[in-house]
Amino acid sequence: MNKKNRKRKKLLIVISSPSGGGKTTLVCRLLKIFPHFFYSISITTRPRRSNEKNNVDYHFITEDRFKKLISEKRLAEWAVVHGHYYGTPKAPILNHQQVLLDIDVQGARQIKKAIPQAILIFIVPPSLKELERRLIKRHTDNPDEIKKRLNIAKKELRSLKEYDYAVVNNDLNQAIKEIHAIILAESLRK
Repeated sequence: MNKKNRKRKKLLIVISSPSGGGKTTLVCRLLKIFPHFFYSISITTRPRRSNEKNNVDYHFITEDRFKKLISEKRLAEWAVVHGHYYGTPKAPILNHQQVLLDIDVQGARQIKKAIPQAILIFIVPPSLKELERRLIKRHTDNPDEIKKRLNIAKKELRSLKEYDYAVVNNDLNQAIKEIHAIILAESLRK
């Protein structure tokens, strides 16, 4: 049986990290390596940043519309993070064989509870000092917001034990290799 004809194993890969941990960059690189994965775009009520595109980076919607999706049970997970709603549509997870999610700790916890076979990968920053440097460098948050994100990061790092894997993102290429190895191993698991 050749590679093309082999039926792909159902996989739901969840990638989480503190804000500024590098998960978006890693996910973009992973999708080039694994183009057959469906990337589920999250929904949010937060304002769009100048470098973001609607329906590409996030589905940006109103709080009323978000609450309607909750009441209609159309979200696989949702949470309020940094004062804004974030969630994952349920349909892509049900309708695709291999799915990649880029979500926060609260969302990952909900996904694992609903779908125990989901594979959770936590991207760990090399240090809190480096995380702060990355947050400052991206020029998207004011100093108070950065401080808030660092405090949340400390709490999120305590959730590491709930994850199946931890990958330290000190070197982007090495982190990609490690996540690649995890996905390959999980795709071969019986």
